[in-house]
Amino acid sequence: MRDNHYYSDGGHVSFEEDCENELTKHGGYRRVRDLLSAKKVVDTLLEELRVKITKPSQTRPLLRLVKTPDKLQEVVAIAAKEKPFPTAADFALAVQKVVPKNTLPTRTSSTKQEKVKTQLCNTVTVSSLSHPRYGDSGVIEADAPNHWQQIVTFADGERLLVNNVDLDAASVPFPREQTYPPEYTEAIAQIKEQHQQELERLSQELRIGLQAEATGRAEAQLLEQIQSLQQLYKQQREQNIQLQQRLDEMEGLRKLEIENQQLQQRIQELEHAVEQRPSQEWGNTMTQQVTKALNKQVKQALEQTIDLRSLAQEPPKENAQECLRLMGMALKNLASAMNNTQALEAAAIILGSEPTPIAIAYRAEQLEMLPQAVSDIRQVLAKPGCTWQDYWAVAQEYEVIKQDYWAELTTHETELITALQNASSQPDTIGIGSIVAHADPYRTLYVERGEVVGDLGEELVVAWNCWKEQSKKTDRYFRDELRFWQPQ
Repeated sequence: MRDNHYYSDGGHVSFEEDCENELTKHGGYRRVRDLLSAKKVVDTLLEELRVKITKPSQTRPLLRLVKTPDKLQEVVAIAAKEKPFPTAADFALAVQKVVPKNTLPTRTSSTKQEKVKTQLCNTVTVSSLSHPRYGDSGVIEADAPNHWQQIVTFADGERLLVNNVDLDAASVPFPREQTYPPEYTEAIAQIKEQHQQELERLSQELRIGLQAEATGRAEAQLLEQIQSLQQLYKQQREQNIQLQQRLDEMEGLRKLEIENQQLQQRIQELEHAVEQRPSQEWGNTMTQQVTKALNKQVKQALEQTIDLRSLAQEPPKENAQECLRLMGMALKNLASAMNNTQALEAAAIILGSEPTPIAIAYRAEQLEMLPQAVSDIRQVLAKPGCTWQDYWAVAQEYEVIKQDYWAELTTHETELITALQNASSQPDTIGIGSIVAHADPYRTLYVERGEVVGDLGEELVVAWNCWKEQSKKTDRYFRDELRFWQPQ
């Protein structure tokens, strides 16, 4: 590309410009220059010494010896003798041994000696690590082409244009910044001032924007908090209304209980008065009979109400669990409304739980399931051919209240459940009345339910439920072809 000027096909003026524009991410022209220098070193070496160079960085200390091939071969041979595969540091040590840096060419004439002295005053060293001549010293023999670069001649005779930032020389002051003509100074100062004003304006707009954003966020948070407080106030108001309603209900129950007690006491007083002084209080027999009938009706009406003391002494014979649950819940509500510990303990005793509101509420929920549990279990037990699996499929849902619904069942029902359990725990032989399914899992009858209706000795006659609507309702099977049916 460089020698044949292929870079001009891409619209570039020089090879260096092409490398800087197209190979920026790979290091630009500096990287290409390093690779070209490394190739120059490798091409100068003998065939057997080229294999010692494995990286481009190893050629940097050898670059100044390209014009003296003999010394280059000697340096590589010395480094390879000490190590099979030398590093860049090993090559640098070998170069120092063969060609010390302090060695300068001898000058014979007086004019040349004066030039050498001038060069010694302008001696510089490459201090940039990225430069291929890092660590090498040279002299400045010509004027600088610009304000930020110098022409440096190294000890091996190579002349390079080096940036001031890559050089280190305490005796030679280099300008580090680019200078401009006087006519541009005022324009540059004006541009800098405009740039500074623009930066200040942007900073002020940024501060105003940040303040507005912070104010908006604060307003949004405040609005959200107000909405949450309003929602909380609404919920508390609804809860207060519900609590007030419950308190009114409890107060009404308490008043009804007091009136009930007063009426019962009045009835007893009236009956006692009638029995003790019938002739003094009542004028004739008709009046006495009407009074007794009236007292009897009032007594019957009062007997239908729930008297907590009578229920505590003797539970009702019909629907006892429901009455006890209602009485316990009434005592619980009364204890909550009046903060009465004794009423809470009484509710716990009636419901059979711990004397805490949570335990009593949980027990009441269990007792609410009792009527449904008794109804479901009785429906299962009433089915013909009921098995333990049928019963257990329903009873396991109400296992937590087993003692409660067990007490509601009749003796016949409890004995039937016990018999079903004993029959399921003992292995039985399939016979007439057994509920079976086919033993082959690849048959459709494996998941169907059937009943053995006939015993032919070696074979059994089975009536399948799925065949009720078909003309063929039964079929014969060997005993080992069947199994007891289990719900899926």
